Amino acid sequence: MNSSQTNGICLVNLALQGGGSHGAFTWGVLDALLEDGRVHFDGISGTSAGAMNAVALAHGFAVAQGKSPLQQREAARESLAAFWDGIIGMGALSSSVSKPSSQRAPFDILFGQQSSRLWTDAMTRFWSQTLSPYQSNPFDINPLRQFLEQHVDFERLAAAPHPQTPKVFVAATRVSTGKAEVFSGARLTARAVMASACLPMVFQAVEIDGEAYWDGGYSGNPAIHPLIYHCDSRDIVLVQINPIVRTELPTRASAIMDRLNEITFNSALIAEMRAIDFVKRLLAEGKLDSAHYKNVLMHRVDGGQALAKFEASTKQSTEAGLIHALRDLGIQCGKQWLLDCHAALGVRDSINIAHDYLDDLRVPVTQALQLDTAPLGEAVSASKTKSKRVASPSKEEVLKTPATVPSSPASELEVTDRRELARKTVGQFARSFFDSYLRWYRKGRR
Repeated sequence: MNSSQTNGICLVNLALQGGGSHGAFTWGVLDALLEDGRVHFDGISGTSAGAMNAVALAHGFAVAQGKSPLQQREAARESLAAFWDGIIGMGALSSSVSKPSSQRAPFDILFGQQSSRLWTDAMTRFWSQTLSPYQSNPFDINPLRQFLEQHVDFERLAAAPHPQTPKVFVAATRVSTGKAEVFSGARLTARAVMASACLPMVFQAVEIDGEAYWDGGYSGNPAIHPLIYHCDSRDIVLVQINPIVRTELPTRASAIMDRLNEITFNSALIAEMRAIDFVKRLLAEGKLDSAHYKNVLMHRVDGGQALAKFEASTKQSTEAGLIHALRDLGIQCGKQWLLDCHAALGVRDSINIAHDYLDDLRVPVTQALQLDTAPLGEAVSASKTKSKRVASPSKEEVLKTPATVPSSPASELEVTDRRELARKTVGQFARSFFDSYLRWYRKGRR
């Protein structure tokens, strides 16, 4: 039995991405895992819709304390279903023309039909012709917050013993610093979950203990580090909603904004994956003490690929048929993941972090030397030309790439040459930009 198993049950952590109504896909994945019964949850980290799934699932375990494991899992499934059925019901209610627009807007923005237009307008017009949430909703009315408070007993959740109830971590972004703030235990409230889902273009910042917070996706979507430092299991199952790769170039304004949104909300995840991969390499090379550093085993249910056929605008739809279709797709993917990857739990990674999430920023030494001997303009041009000719590394090459470059005269020379080239390039660009600005300014003064 490996260290990630307790009484024959695989103990795993869950990392749940946000993504509006596409969170129903995560609901389906969780339902499949709960029905299967071969995994138990040590900790759950979620952001935005992922945070709502996390607290809904944990609430089910909390209310079923003292019951059999099967009854606890069934309670968690029922809690998730009740939450999403409520979302569907509120979506139908919010679309009613008889309801005041000031009460419909906040819910519609997160799970309704108004979000895509408002998001695009706010970003492409830089708010020049769009009201801020402090003007459009000055009383900060948000029926979703009241719904969340009614559905989830946060006090009971905080008091529920572990490991019968999984630990829950919800990330939000502190406006004053831009850093992630993780809420757990007694600090995990409905306000914390709403902070995790607070898009600043459309919601007023959520204030908690005198600090203002925005959507957690800017700093952790989801935050993985709490699962590493505060949970026993070293297996982390990421349920990913936002795709890393899209091969088709977006050309429409809405498509461009959708892709920008995906890139923005994946950036923190990629940074954490880079750190995890770095530590794993150092552990493999014996450069870190395994008694003090956890060798995390990463797994993924890839909703990004599975959801490719759904347009990004469907993230703001609460139509029952769509929500249930996303749930069914999640169930299908969850069952397939169990079939393909369950045996890897506690044993190995089931994804290739380096291939799927990392990039290779190193320039070959010979290329750096050639760039340095050419005039600056030719060097930049040559760099662009040569970069197109360099083939992307294969999976095998990526895995064989060392974590650090051995110190040698050539590698030291490479660093010096690259720094000098960068200094010259930045200086030339700055002078050119400043000269252009002066010409424009003097022309305007005339």
